[in-house]
Amino acid sequence: MMKFTKKDFIFLVVGIIISVIDIGLDFWIASKYFSQGQYCWGTLILCFRSLSSLISQVFSYEWFENDWEGADTRKQKWIFLVHLFQCGISIRYWFALKYGYQAAFKQKSSGNTSETDSSYFIQKQAIDIVTDIHMLRVFKTFLETTPQLFVQIYILMEHGKNNFCQYGAIIISFCGISFSVVDYQTSLRKSLPHKDEFCVLPKLVYLFYKLLTITSWILGILLVTLLSVRSSVILLTGFWICGFTWTLKQHTTFCKSKKMEYLYRIVVGIILIFTFFNIKGRKTKVFISIYYATHTVVTLVILFVYMLWKPFIVKEIHFTIVSILTILSLVLGNIFLVAYYRHFHPTVYCRPQASPDEVDDGEAGQKDRVKTGRFQNFIMQ
Repeated sequence: MMKFTKKDFIFLVVGIIISVIDIGLDFWIASKYFSQGQYCWGTLILCFRSLSSLISQVFSYEWFENDWEGADTRKQKWIFLVHLFQCGISIRYWFALKYGYQAAFKQKSSGNTSETDSSYFIQKQAIDIVTDIHMLRVFKTFLETTPQLFVQIYILMEHGKNNFCQYGAIIISFCGISFSVVDYQTSLRKSLPHKDEFCVLPKLVYLFYKLLTITSWILGILLVTLLSVRSSVILLTGFWICGFTWTLKQHTTFCKSKKMEYLYRIVVGIILIFTFFNIKGRKTKVFISIYYATHTVVTLVILFVYMLWKPFIVKEIHFTIVSILTILSLVLGNIFLVAYYRHFHPTVYCRPQASPDEVDDGEAGQKDRVKTGRFQNFIMQ
C-alpha cells in the first residue's frame, strides 16, 4: 500500500480551491453572456454545469451507498438529502481533508504495516476517497469542461470577439483537462497495490500525450463545426455510438446496479469521443492503435476538405493559427503517444524486480479485485 504524503495533501487542497474557483467562473461566464443578450451561450454553459453536477452526484451517492452498505436508515437518508441538494461532492472533500490530514501529518512512517493497523486504515481511506474525487473530476472534465472549452473557441472563431483573458481561459482549460486525467491516473496507481507508482518522467510524457492528442481532436471538430454545425453533430454522435457500443461489448462491471452500469457506459462513450479510455485494465494495443489512427485520419481529412471547400478562409489569421496548431499537436501528440507506450508505460518502466514467489499481474489483479472494488474496474491508460 502506497503512502498518502504531505505533498498529496497540498495537491488535494489546491485541487479543492481550483474546483471552487471553477464553479464561480462558470456562473460568471454565464452571467456575462446573459448580460450581453447572448442567452443561447449562457444557457449552454449552465446546461453543461448542471448535467455534470447531476451525474457526479448520482455516482457519488451510489458509491456512498455501496461503501456504507448496512448502515442505519437515518444515515442513508442523510446521505440522500445531501446529494439531492447537490452537496455530495462537498462531503467527499471534507472526508478527504479529514483522512488526508491524518494520513499525511499524524501517522508515523513505518516500514511494516499490516491491514489490521489503524495507520493502514487511515492511509487506505485517504487514498480511496481522493481516488473517488479524481474519478468524479474525470467525469466533470469530459461532461462540462471540454464542451465549455469547445463553445468558447467556437465563439472566438465565429464572432471574432476576443481578448487576452479569453485566450488565457482557453489555454488553462486545455491544460486543466490533461491535468485532470493525469491526477486520476496518479491516484489510481496509489490505490491499486499491483500498479507501479507514476514516476516523474512517465507522468510528463503521459501529460503531453493527453494534452496534445485532445487538443488536435478538439480543434479538428471545431473546424467541422465552423463549416457545418449539422456535420459536427453527426460526427460526434457517430463517435459516441462507436464508443458506447465498444463499452457494451467489454461487459463492464463498474456498478452494482444495471441502471447505473448503463449510465456509466453512456458517460464512458462521451469520454471516448475525446480520448482513449481503458475500461477493463486489459491490454489494448490493437484498440488504442485503431482509435488514434482513426482520429489522425479524420483530422487530416477535415483539414484537407476545409482547404478545398473554403479556400478563402485559409488566408484568415484565425484559420491559419488553428490549422498550424492542429497539425503540430497532432504530430507531437502521436510522438508522445508512441513514446509513452513504447518506453514509459508501467509494463516496461518503473517495474520493481519480482521475486520468484510473486504472482504475475493477471493473478494479482484477480486477488486485489475484492479489496480494491470499483478502482480495479475503472482504469484509464
